[in-house]
Amino acid sequence: MSSEFYAFAADVMVFLHFLYVAFVVGGELLILIGGFRNWKWIRSIVFRILHLAAIAVVAVQELLGILCPLTVWEYQLRELAGQRAEWDITFVGRIFRQLVYHDFPYWVFTFMYIGFAVLVGLTMILFPPRRKKHII
Repeated sequence: MSSEFYAFAADVMVFLHFLYVAFVVGGELLILIGGFRNWKWIRSIVFRILHLAAIAVVAVQELLGILCPLTVWEYQLRELAGQRAEWDITFVGRIFRQLVYHDFPYWVFTFMYIGFAVLVGLTMILFPPRRKKHII
């Protein structure tokens, strides 16, 4: 396959990574707003379990020192495209990477991941999910 294909696939991987982060962060924001505004959909048990699982995976990976698979796959695709993962990327790839990654010390990310997982857990208690009531 061509280097253009691998570069495009790496950009797609960065975009998927961005969507994952947006789901976790945006989902929490919507849960908090919706909890105080009594939005019923934020109590969906499926949504809430998926949301909690999404951040729990990140927190556990961080605690175990496991690199995010999306990052690993992106770097591998960049190498196959003949790019250095950090610098030689396309415009679109660079935009999404800047949205997902920042130049903070490693411990800041650890604190953010664990802290955010605790926040999501607390909102499970503050605004608990509910099952739909079936009318017979």
